[in-house]
Amino acid sequence: MIGLSAGRADRVVAVGAHCDDIAIGAGGTLLTLCRARPGVRVDALVLSGGGGEREKEERAALAAFCPDADLRLTVLKLPDGRMPAHWEEAKAAVEELRERTEPDLVLAPRTDDAHQDHRGLAKLMTTAFRDHLVLRYEIVKWDGDLGRPSAYQPLTPEVAEEKVRLLQEHYPSQRHRPWYDREAFLGLARIRGIECHARYAEAFDVAKLTLNLGG
Repeated sequence: MIGLSAGRADRVVAVGAHCDDIAIGAGGTLLTLCRARPGVRVDALVLSGGGGEREKEERAALAAFCPDADLRLTVLKLPDGRMPAHWEEAKAAVEELRERTEPDLVLAPRTDDAHQDHRGLAKLMTTAFRDHLVLRYEIVKWDGDLGRPSAYQPLTPEVAEEKVRLLQEHYPSQRHRPWYDREAFLGLARIRGIECHARYAEAFDVAKLTLNLGG
């Protein structure tokens, strides 16, 4: 396992199809990054859940996952599970996001995610953010669609535990789900940690990576 630095990330974009996607897929990475770089700007976009309890959960959660960050969150009201039918609205939201920021790092769903909302958003991101480092996070689910990631962010045990605590604390609407528990989140983090010689980690797909070995 070779460790490479992505350089200084002062501006981050994080997107999710649903409230809690960003926190589940990259919450530990956000905690690690925001603590290392106080004042980092995080532009976050969530396509569904706006105007209700889910939006309130998301705002409180991302504020906790992005401590001391300049967090700018937009939560839209597209219907859950119907993103392909609302392609134009989703596309316009992603394009507006792209117009207002020039990020050093983008956190987005995987293009081969089994959920149509995740997959659709991921495909929109590949066209809007062509020249950026895009890390595509994973979300464990019934579909069994976990792949073979190519990038890892190690998490300290303290950060891994805090991620689980914040997920449980800030998303009470999801606690009834059979997969939404400590064992699932820490179990996947432990497996990804094994794969990168760490105790815990979050894992990502990277489609393209431009090197600057002479810089």
